Amino acid sequence: MSTLPPRAGRRCHNALNPLHSALYFSPDLGKELGGIGIDDPSAAYFASRAAAMGAVGPGTVTATFYNFNHALVARHVPAIWDIASPEAVLKARLRAADSTLRRLLGEEVIASPEMAEAAQLALRATEGCTRHARPLYAAHADLPVPQQPHLAYWHAATLLREHRGDAHLAALLAASLDPMEALVSHTATGKGMAPRWILASRGWRRTDWEDASARLRERGLLTPEGELTEEGTALRAGLEETTDRMDLAPYEHLGGAGVARLTELGRGFLGIALAAGAFPADATG
Repeated sequence: MSTLPPRAGRRCHNALNPLHSALYFSPDLGKELGGIGIDDPSAAYFASRAAAMGAVGPGTVTATFYNFNHALVARHVPAIWDIASPEAVLKARLRAADSTLRRLLGEEVIASPEMAEAAQLALRATEGCTRHARPLYAAHADLPVPQQPHLAYWHAATLLREHRGDAHLAALLAASLDPMEALVSHTATGKGMAPRWILASRGWRRTDWEDASARLRERGLLTPEGELTEEGTALRAGLEETTDRMDLAPYEHLGGAGVARLTELGRGFLGIALAAGAFPADATG
């Protein structure tokens, strides 16, 4: 039985994760990776997120990223490691995180005691994370913690994001949702990305979307209009609850007061970043 308020861990994750994810929408990442020879946007994403695992092949990336078309992954992996080593990619990624956070938050926030406090709290939460059956988290947990508070905060947010993400993939498998079904049903909640963005960035075709929608309708999870049925809504809610349960340890470790404070600080930083245009408008539904 958790000692935290209901969904406290999820709320904290939702406050921290967008600032981690903002890096992948940032022109700074493309600039830094372009500087070491990785110019294609898909290649840049695969390299920057997979580099912590080393020079892995396309199978590992498809398995750990879950909802990308393997053909798209194999188009870029492992060729990206011939262009730049994982170590070079990780250094470029951290430089991009630094410039992105400085641009979105401003130097005053970067140097604030609140940022230092948030970094300390977030890192303390990661002490409760576990490596088993969490490949992306475990790989990132082996990386050194940056010394500067804003980068330490970003690093900790990355660990917490991948810890929850690995758990969520296990929940998707248990619910028998394949990659496209997971994407379609998530978008149907009204909280996912726009279909056009998914198809462009994940390497799928419109027919893949339509076929997945048909399978979800056959299972009674999706209406002919593309909305979740009562059963579909319950399934998606259950997925989040299962993920919450498997991701509870870091927030239990931090404790109720720490989680509440980290959530407050994270929301404040996120509000500033959103006002600065952290995400492109066409990524949302």
